[in-house]
Amino acid sequence: MADLRTNFVGIKSPNPFWLASAPPTDKEYNVVRAFQAGWGGVVWKTLGEEGPPIVNVNGPRYGAIHGADRRLLGLNNIELITDRPLQINLQEIKKVKREWPDRAMVVSLMVPCDELPWKQILAAVDETGADAVELNFGCPHGMSERGMGASVGQVPEYIEMVARWCKQHTRMPVIVKLTPNITDIRYPARAAMKGGADAVSLINTISSIISIDLDNFSPMPSIDGKGSHGGYCGPAVKPIALNMVAEIARDRETAGLPISGIGGITNWRDAAEFIALSCGSVQVCTAAMTYGFKIVEEMTTGLARWMDEKGYRTIEDFRSRAVGNVTDWQYLNLNYIAKAKINQDLCIKCGRCYAACEDTSHQAIMQSKNGKRHFEVLDNECVACNLCVEVCPVEDCITMVQQTTGTDARTGRKVNRDYANWTTHPNNPMALKAAE
Repeated sequence: MADLRTNFVGIKSPNPFWLASAPPTDKEYNVVRAFQAGWGGVVWKTLGEEGPPIVNVNGPRYGAIHGADRRLLGLNNIELITDRPLQINLQEIKKVKREWPDRAMVVSLMVPCDELPWKQILAAVDETGADAVELNFGCPHGMSERGMGASVGQVPEYIEMVARWCKQHTRMPVIVKLTPNITDIRYPARAAMKGGADAVSLINTISSIISIDLDNFSPMPSIDGKGSHGGYCGPAVKPIALNMVAEIARDRETAGLPISGIGGITNWRDAAEFIALSCGSVQVCTAAMTYGFKIVEEMTTGLARWMDEKGYRTIEDFRSRAVGNVTDWQYLNLNYIAKAKINQDLCIKCGRCYAACEDTSHQAIMQSKNGKRHFEVLDNECVACNLCVEVCPVEDCITMVQQTTGTDARTGRKVNRDYANWTTHPNNPMALKAAE
């Protein structure tokens, strides 16, 4: 049986699935329910300094992008950090950690960019027995306008400075949460490393306006006729998150820097992809908010089953295995050839592949044959863009088949052949040699 236990920068948890800093981790009640459901850890919703209370809006806080089946694809929020008193949060953190010592307890923090507030709040969190702190340098709305959150995360010099302060004033590992609202994610990651941070976590939410109400012309969610940019998350941001994680993992200056992966993780497969790109833990928010805490059962059992099938005993057995296969475009093999192939037994004759290829691609699909509605790929025109694969509504109906270059015995011309058949084709010199 696969062993899902993790040890991320000294933070031990029974599995790599942590709840990200967000509404699901805002109080003891939620966190205890999460642990009962099987989550390996939590990042407590971001705490701020003592002082005037944080005031959240009392109207809608979320906007969403839905698929055709109403499945949630992306979620936008305008909620701020915790609006509960600091001391209440600290008491609950201490209590929960004492009652659940085997679970990861990380506390997210955001205070003004001065050394004293960081020193003070770190001392307070230290007393709770928490395992680590996460510095929230990613929140793109509300707090960034106050000189915190993403406004710090967009300036590498500030990241390095605050990380260094925190390492001086706490015994706990320091994780720096990075904002995706930046041109090159490698620079803030390098700054965090220079400041002595033990790890980085990414991505935080993407600054966004989800939609416009065309009746009152207000951004959604609308508060008394006005709206604001918020933070975008959910399955739709996963490709952005994977790319940014990969950029850090393969950067020479940050190679080996521990990463906690965040961004659109909805199932065990998503988690495995982040781990394959070097993440030592993964953080989930939108999926839990959509389906409830028990979704972690599918995540843990699915990951364990896949690991068993692949022969991976621990997370470390496949962690980072994809990093070496991420490269720059100029290093891709331009001699690799593939062609689209339509499985006529699965084809429902909808013509979507033909329309896409004929109108917007390479006119490589023939529409009819012998007067019947029939779709077939013209190999000489196909450039393997695989647009037809992506627009086809039937899974595996259209596939990309690797080709290899050989010599036609009759004409002497170089031709591309179906790789699966060419490996045993009598004109293949390697096949002839094997037969001999």
